[in-house]
Amino acid sequence: MESNHHKVIILGSGPAGLTAAIYAARANLKPLMICGNQPGGQMTITTDVENYPGFADIIQGPWLMDQMQKQAESVGTEIVHDTIIDIKLGSKPFECIGDGGKTYKSDSVIISTGASAKWLGLESEKNYMGFGVSACATCDGFFFKNQEVCVVGGGNTAVEEALYLTNHAKKVYLIHRRDKLKAEKILQKRLIDNNKIEIIWNTKVNKIFGETNPQKVTGVELENLIDGKSFKLSIDGVFVAIGHSPNTALFKDKIVMDNEDYIITKGDSTQTNINGVFACGDVQDKIYRQAVTAAGSGCMAALEVDKYLSEQEYN
Repeated sequence: MESNHHKVIILGSGPAGLTAAIYAARANLKPLMICGNQPGGQMTITTDVENYPGFADIIQGPWLMDQMQKQAESVGTEIVHDTIIDIKLGSKPFECIGDGGKTYKSDSVIISTGASAKWLGLESEKNYMGFGVSACATCDGFFFKNQEVCVVGGGNTAVEEALYLTNHAKKVYLIHRRDKLKAEKILQKRLIDNNKIEIIWNTKVNKIFGETNPQKVTGVELENLIDGKSFKLSIDGVFVAIGHSPNTALFKDKIVMDNEDYIITKGDSTQTNINGVFACGDVQDKIYRQAVTAAGSGCMAALEVDKYLSEQEYN
């Protein structure tokens, strides 16, 4: 087998990809993992992790990913730092083309490219991105010590971001379009019990405004969705937490996806519509989106790849 031809290539290096790598390596498939532009996935921008099985104390997301990577390497996974810009799935072997021009060939592919944060889509949001507008409280919360910030959203991520920000900010507003939260009940209770947090219901953000020299956010223009009245809120930072979009642009028109661009897999399987191509983790899961479910589906993908490759050899 030529040096750039592998039994299985794993695209993405979050919990799903790394678990797939561990199982594939243990099956002696000698997997090649291509990390992509965010090695470790979303867990690398998650600090406190308290719901991953096996740890009585809170652990750190980057630490967990580092441990998974070390485990994957120790059992035989080859990891390369490259970003795939094109993929050819029409014939065997499959081909993945890196942004430096290198081509990686394989008999099977596991897609675990994850998902990325959604944005509000406001022009003013783009103007202040990195200057007071963020999608990661754990990355940027430190910069708002003793300041006032807002979080936009109403699900688990939004509530978790708001709670985390109380470690730094003196006041946190949670802005939600509806009159009730979608977050888990235990998180809602923590939010409501925290006197640093104020919820602004039935409201959307119309505009983010601020200064240009130096460039910084100074407030938001909000609209009450019940009476249609607009009002301004003075704040120093805006954290957007309205969900995620799967990282599937690379596979557009090459793999069957749903209307939200999540890869569709067969029932109780990680198999896509293409024989030999499997998908696991947040790239195909829009319901659970947890590290532990991503890891579980990564295990499934590796086991299915092993079975698939064995059948190819047998036939």
